[in-house]
Amino acid sequence: MTTFVVQRNGRTATAEELASLAFAGYAHFTAMQVRGGGVRGLDLHLERLRHASVELFGRALPDDRVRAWLRTAAREAGPADLSLVATVYSPAGEFTVADADEEPELLVRTGPAAAGPAGPLALAAVPYERFLPGVKHVGEVAKTYALRRAVGDGFDDAAFVDRRGRISEGSIWNLAFWDGASVVWPVAEMLGGTTMAVVARQLERLGVPQRRREITMADLPGLAGGVVMNSWTPGVAVHRIGSVPLPEAPTFVDLLHRAYEAEPLASL
Repeated sequence: MTTFVVQRNGRTATAEELASLAFAGYAHFTAMQVRGGGVRGLDLHLERLRHASVELFGRALPDDRVRAWLRTAAREAGPADLSLVATVYSPAGEFTVADADEEPELLVRTGPAAAGPAGPLALAAVPYERFLPGVKHVGEVAKTYALRRAVGDGFDDAAFVDRRGRISEGSIWNLAFWDGASVVWPVAEMLGGTTMAVVARQLERLGVPQRRREITMADLPGLAGGVVMNSWTPGVAVHRIGSVPLPEAPTFVDLLHRAYEAEPLASL
């Protein structure tokens, strides 16, 4: 039994099949944590893959087929708790246009379960705007470059600031803030995360106020806390962005985790 498997369209991928993908950069993906054989926000992951496939390839794989292939990979991996990444690509490859009747293909990789860093984190404020921000696409060198530069400058990671001065997201994170009474979601062009969406809908069910607003560096001193979140975790405290400190707000972090855990696990 192993936590690491790689499958293409529901069966073990061969070295020959993977060779052409080793340096490919025209694809999209979603990352999830499987717990007890289920996934929180599975509907959101399927929706993300479907939307991105239509955007990049003009067509999408049926949800039931994607779900079956995810289930096959998870079962072969063995443990009930694991990490899973599903990547959709065109068999036509890069630098070409696939035929209209050519379906995308699905590559699934599993690995050990992950929970993210303990925090609190210091984030460098980096000027950057993603291309096609609504698609979780591969090959974004800027994300790792910004992370490496941030760590070299004494930070833990990076937060992106657009040309209008709005804080949008982190290198591989969404951001959320606390004003003392409401969860505040930043407004800017960014990738809406599945964990972010899970937390938002459960906060609504719990009756927790939420607001969406543009947030700049100048707005940070007026906030009572901030976190990063992604498929690893619904909240890791951020204690500084650039030179601006943020309160750690453990009650806020606990609230986000409680909301996330209220989301039922959907079986693959």
